Amino acid sequence: MIKMFCPKCGSILVPRKEDSKRMLVCSCGYKTAQVAGAMVKETIPKSEKEVEVIDKGELQTLPKTTAECPKCGHKTAYFWLVQTRAGDEPETKFLKCEKCGHTWRDYD
Repeated sequence: MIKMFCPKCGSILVPRKEDSKRMLVCSCGYKTAQVAGAMVKETIPKSEKEVEVIDKGELQTLPKTTAECPKCGHKTAYFWLVQTRAGDEPETKFLKCEKCGHTWRDYD
């Protein structure tokens, strides 16, 4: 059995070819004798759980406010704030109508 860690310093041994010999070497200078087919292999386990997709309409996490939609006249809208200008200027409020989904800006 090949040891994958250096017995001197504990670092991982790396396969290297010197002349026509394959050996495992460490950064501290330790070298193993000739090794046939030294190879580093990593196994990644597959995830059993599938990714769950949630429909936008099922989950609405934005807060609501009272605002009249310019398109349909509905009185309730979702809102969020985005810093669209310089840091010393106020953020822009975006609103989305709860009923028709129309999106507009409020610069107040």
